Amino acid sequence: MSIPLLDLNRQYESIKDEVQQAIDEVLESQYFIMGDQVKEFEQAVGRYCEVNHAYGCASGSDALLLALMAMDIQPGDYVLTSPFTFFATAGAISRLGAIPVFLDIEKDSYNLDPKQVQQFLEGEHPLYAKLNPEPEQIKAVIPVHLYGQMVDMKPLQELAKAHGLMVIEDAAQAIGAAYNNQKAGSVGDFGCFSFFPSKNLGAFGDAGLITVKDKAHAEKADILRLHGAKPKYHHSMVGINSRLDTIQAAVLLVKLKYLDDWSQRRREIAHTYNRMFEEAGVTADVSTLGEHGSLEEADKIITPVETTGSESEGGRHIYHQYTIRTGQRDKVHDALKEHEIGHSVYYPVPLHEQECFADLGYKPGDCPVANVAAKEVVSLPIFPELTQSEIERVVEVVSKAVKS
Repeated sequence: MSIPLLDLNRQYESIKDEVQQAIDEVLESQYFIMGDQVKEFEQAVGRYCEVNHAYGCASGSDALLLALMAMDIQPGDYVLTSPFTFFATAGAISRLGAIPVFLDIEKDSYNLDPKQVQQFLEGEHPLYAKLNPEPEQIKAVIPVHLYGQMVDMKPLQELAKAHGLMVIEDAAQAIGAAYNNQKAGSVGDFGCFSFFPSKNLGAFGDAGLITVKDKAHAEKADILRLHGAKPKYHHSMVGINSRLDTIQAAVLLVKLKYLDDWSQRRREIAHTYNRMFEEAGVTADVSTLGEHGSLEEADKIITPVETTGSESEGGRHIYHQYTIRTGQRDKVHDALKEHEIGHSVYYPVPLHEQECFADLGYKPGDCPVANVAAKEVVSLPIFPELTQSEIERVVEVVSKAVKS
C-alpha cells in the first residue's frame, strides 16, 4: 500500500466543483490582476486571523521581504531568527543587505528559544561577542511558527518592547494556529503567510499574504507590493511587483471555508499517531533527550510535543507537519522508502551551516540543538484525508524499524 506524504488530489476531488466555478468567474471577468476576489480574500483572512490589515502578495517569501522593507531595514542591520526553518526566512534578510543572526531552538518544539534571544540582547550570548553588533543595529526578530505550532511569543514580545525591536511572525506554516487565544499573524508587528500548494491553506501556485498591526506600516506595505506607486505611475518609494493573482485568491476563498475542519482533522490524526506509537512501545519522553536534544535511546522516538499548541491553554497546533525525532533516521528512512510511504526531512541543513552564509563565520556548534535536530527529525504523512488504515501502516513500519 503506497501512502503519500501529502495527497492534494483527495482534497481537490472534495471541492472540485466549487473551485471550478470560482475560477470560471475570474475567467469571465477577465480581471486577473487585483480583481475583486483579491480584496475579498484579504478581508476574509483579516477576519480569520483577527487583524485589521491584510494584503495579498505573490508568495510567503515576498511577505517576509515586504515586512522588512516596510520597517526600513537597511544594509548592516541585524535581524534575529531561527536557523531551523526554510531558507526564505533568512533569504529575505540577506536580500536587503541586512545580517541574519541565527539563535538556537528549543529541543521539544523546534521553535526559536526565547532564552537564546534574551541572552543575545543582554550581551551574554557567545555569538554577541563574535558578531559584536552595536545595540542600535539590532532591528527585529523573526520567530518562525514551525510545523504549525506558534513560538512562545509572550517573552519575545516583552524582549522586543524592552529593546525597541520589531517582531515579524513567520507564519508560513501556521495559518489557524493559536497561542494564548491569539491567532498566528496577530501577535507581532507583522505576520507573513505562504499559500504554497502544500500548505494547510494552499493555492494552485505561489501565493502569500502579509498582516500588519500598525496603520502606517500597513499603508507602506500596500504601496511597496505595487512597485511603490500611489497613485499609479507616481512612485514615492522603490517597491517590488508582488501581487496576489485573482485566480489564486478565488481558489483560496473556496478553501478558507474548510480550513478549520481540515486543521481539526490534522489534530485528530496527530493525536492518533501519538497514541498508537505509545501503544507500540516506541515513544520516549522529551525529558530523556540529551543536552542538545539528541535521542540516546536507540529503540525509541519522540513524537510532537504541544508546548504552546495545547487547546486547554488557548493554543492550537495545526500540524502542518507531523515530525518525529529518531536516532535511527537512516533506518526509518529506508523502511519508509521500501514500503512506499512518503516522508521528508524539514530541514536537513540548518541555515547557520548553509554555504551561502559561510562568510558570517558560524560553526555547527553555534546552534547545537538545531544541528542535532537536523540529523534526527523526519516528517510522516499527514493530511486531512489520511485514513485510519494508512495511519496504522505508517506506525507499523516506523515502530518495526526502530525496534529492529
